[in-house]
Amino acid sequence: MKTHPWFYRMSLVTTVLTFALVVLGAWVRLTDAGLGCPDWPGCYGQWDVPNTPAAIERANEAFPDTPVHVGKGWREMVHRYLAGIVGPLIYGLAFFAWRQRKRPGQPWKVPLLLAGLVTFQAILGAWTVTWQLKPAVVTAHLLGGLTTLSLLWWLTLRCNYLGGGGRLFGQRGLGAMLAAGIVVAIAQITLGGWTSTNYAALACNEFPACSLGEYWPDRADFGEGFVLWRGLGVNYEFGVLDHPARMAIHLVHRAGAIVAALVLGALAWWLWRAGGIGRGLGIALGGALTLQILIGIGNVIYSLPLALAVAHNAGAALLALVLVTIIHVRRPLAAS
Repeated sequence: MKTHPWFYRMSLVTTVLTFALVVLGAWVRLTDAGLGCPDWPGCYGQWDVPNTPAAIERANEAFPDTPVHVGKGWREMVHRYLAGIVGPLIYGLAFFAWRQRKRPGQPWKVPLLLAGLVTFQAILGAWTVTWQLKPAVVTAHLLGGLTTLSLLWWLTLRCNYLGGGGRLFGQRGLGAMLAAGIVVAIAQITLGGWTSTNYAALACNEFPACSLGEYWPDRADFGEGFVLWRGLGVNYEFGVLDHPARMAIHLVHRAGAIVAALVLGALAWWLWRAGGIGRGLGIALGGALTLQILIGIGNVIYSLPLALAVAHNAGAALLALVLVTIIHVRRPLAAS
């Protein structure tokens, strides 16, 4: 028995809005607007951005180290407004699911997990600002957003059965291959977040070489590039690492891309060979993977244009959604 139609529709709407929130968050980060509002949850002590001469003067006096930039402030606040819509929707889903938990086919564990996750996401959002874009926190916030999106999509699929894997269920070794693909995807997305938050996306400005024709420069500083915690009181806007450390981060992200391409490419081929719905899923995974690789290469060749950089984040979200769909189709009848 399917879940309540209202619950399905609301989970679908919330999934779409969360996808938009993830992409919008990337746009905010990539336009250097993460500290467009230096306080939280408001902006310079109010619920919108100061935009009159008097309000701007008061804000600059209250926050002398972060003068008002109206454009950056609004980008950050639009992101917070959308988060302020998504959060209550998730809490509403959790409340409804708990009330309907005895209804056959009604998922309730995942909605409750989502409620806890979105609460932690709010805390990470506050830390992102108050800890001045600390890379570990910003990367965790990105991963939390993609986890929220993935669980919402899983919930939506579970609400309205779209399975029917046929021969896909009988493929020996698929579970291990899928698990490897998920682990690799999470690792590569984490590396991508670490690359972005440390402003290392252009530390290698050539392709396929890194810089000056070298593929793996000796001067790359891996020890410094992967220090996860540097204490509080440091402003990380525009990064604090020297070029060799940023180069090391970029190189590891490139190496991770090769591993991800091989593992996820093998999974796509495996699914395609399964036939039936597996063939469609294999094409979807292969297409999303290829697009993500091409966007990543384009970001280097064209010096990180904003549209491509945001698209790279959207591509990571798309890959996550495809993997969640594969998991659902493989085991469509389990309650969540």
